[in-house]
Amino acid sequence: MKDFLIVGAGLAGISFAETALLNDKSFVVISDNSQNSSYVAAGLYNPVILKRFSLPQDAAVHLDYMVPFYKRIEERLGVKFDISLPVYRKFASVEEQNNWFQAADKPALEPFLSPEVLHTDYEGLPAEFGFGKVMHTGYVDTETLLNTYKEFLSDNGWLVEETFEHDLLEIKEDYVVYKGIEARQIIFAEGFGIHANPYFKHLPLDGTKGELLLIKAPSLKLDVAVNASIFILPMGDGFFKVGATYEWYDKTALPTQAGRDELVEKLNELINCDYEIIEHFAGIRPTVKDRKPLIGTHPLYKNVHLLNGLGTRGVMLGPSMAKELYDSIITGNPVRREVGIQRFKNL
Repeated sequence: MKDFLIVGAGLAGISFAETALLNDKSFVVISDNSQNSSYVAAGLYNPVILKRFSLPQDAAVHLDYMVPFYKRIEERLGVKFDISLPVYRKFASVEEQNNWFQAADKPALEPFLSPEVLHTDYEGLPAEFGFGKVMHTGYVDTETLLNTYKEFLSDNGWLVEETFEHDLLEIKEDYVVYKGIEARQIIFAEGFGIHANPYFKHLPLDGTKGELLLIKAPSLKLDVAVNASIFILPMGDGFFKVGATYEWYDKTALPTQAGRDELVEKLNELINCDYEIIEHFAGIRPTVKDRKPLIGTHPLYKNVHLLNGLGTRGVMLGPSMAKELYDSIITGNPVRREVGIQRFKNL
């Protein structure tokens, strides 16, 4: 009998698989790759919400836990996917500069916001009012992480590539059975796929569609990620990821002309060099109205658990949320209310 059956192999699923592995627990992961938001994500991590110059709760804690977590995976798999990279906030006005200075003076933000305005001259990206530098930032190459980790799981016989059929799950008193696989606990980490899950579909995971472009702009000389009305993330060899849109009503993972037009319009306002659009991506982020994760144990079934709602900050939240859920399962203590499914008990 396995300790865990994990449904989903996006950032949430592999974060829990790695957590189980670090604790010498056995597991099997089932995935059909139907949810692609982890793959198409830019993977940028940045502890600061630059729209409001604020620090989300526990952001520093999540960052401190994330860095060694990914480092261990890189060393075991012999790949590099966690790339340290400064994020520069492009200022649109003197007022925005002043807001930055005020934020940088706050004790919680001081470690992350450089107190000076940088007037770096980047070819192809004019910046009349300069930039503010965010520290302890970078991006996770999610495609490399997910593909190599799934290959690792497959090589060890820990991956079943098929669609999970919820009606075939048998829940016993102290274990579950699925197509002959017995496990003490089951973890659902399905992202937006939660809406097909009879155990948790009542929870308010809305999903937010996001679209990205991959462009080639050889004359754009940029060695940092830039945050303005959109972000520009250098990928090397003149390639850049550009995004992202936020769409709350369209729940299809298909690129749209409207999304493309929005990104192109904002990109043209930001850079003044030629570029070519190479690819156009879309995915549904697993987001919750209160912008907090959804983790915890089903109120009726003590061996059925959820790891979801990582939203736009999945690369930062995945490792620490997986640990919090794991610790809750092992100790029997519920996860914190602010991230736990119990906060929606009335549903």
